[in-house]
Amino acid sequence: MVRVQKDMGSRTDNTIVVIPSYNESRTIGDIVRDIVNMDLTVLVIDDGSSDHTERVALDNGAMVKRHKENFGKGFSVREGVNYVLEKTDFEWMIIMDGDGQHHTEDIPALMDATREGGADIVIGNRMRETKAMPPLRYWTNRFMSRVVSGMCGQRIPDTQCGYRLIRVSALKNMNLTSNKYDIESEMLMQAAEDNMKIASVPIRTIYGEETSEINPIRDAIKFFALILKYHFNLNGLRGTTKTDGGRSADRAGDQRS
Repeated sequence: MVRVQKDMGSRTDNTIVVIPSYNESRTIGDIVRDIVNMDLTVLVIDDGSSDHTERVALDNGAMVKRHKENFGKGFSVREGVNYVLEKTDFEWMIIMDGDGQHHTEDIPALMDATREGGADIVIGNRMRETKAMPPLRYWTNRFMSRVVSGMCGQRIPDTQCGYRLIRVSALKNMNLTSNKYDIESEMLMQAAEDNMKIASVPIRTIYGEETSEINPIRDAIKFFALILKYHFNLNGLRGTTKTDGGRSADRAGDQRS
């Protein structure tokens, strides 16, 4: 059940922001408030938090779907996708983190990148300014992005970035199954399977005192299992038919239709 603290009112925009969250009561209020002030609808997926994430999100204007236990980011993303497909008529869905690493001020850049380029998915690119990025995360992102880009037949500089804008009609063709952080790669590979255009825009990322939920060994195993599944066409890619190599544009100034 999705809880709503108050009447959300009529929304004129065609975009909903979905925020998977786990124990983010310290940051989620400011994030939700900033987005609501943009006149965008917010759905927070509270993934079994033991703090007041749900209450803070509700008090600041979000809708909230709460899990009684922690299932993982991928599961929460899939819950958000299912809700958007079944209960709403939005044209675009933004996914972002609730820990404060993603700037709400970058939402317009994601939106703008769809106007002229016709992108179906726009991914945030953190790899232009990496001085503050922890070294292990930097090299992991570089490696995984190269592998996933090769699988997709498109150059995607930061495939592991969870900050992304997706055309809702594109989500209808996906069959996402991941429960953890491999959801980011799975979504891109399924998009490439349907010859969707994937664009990238530079974003800023704050690395502060938050504790990463990523387990390097566990998530590396899940990543390679996902790659093998798609490589051998087990419910996965059948191969891209793009004649131009599917090169995605790393642009900041394209415009949304």
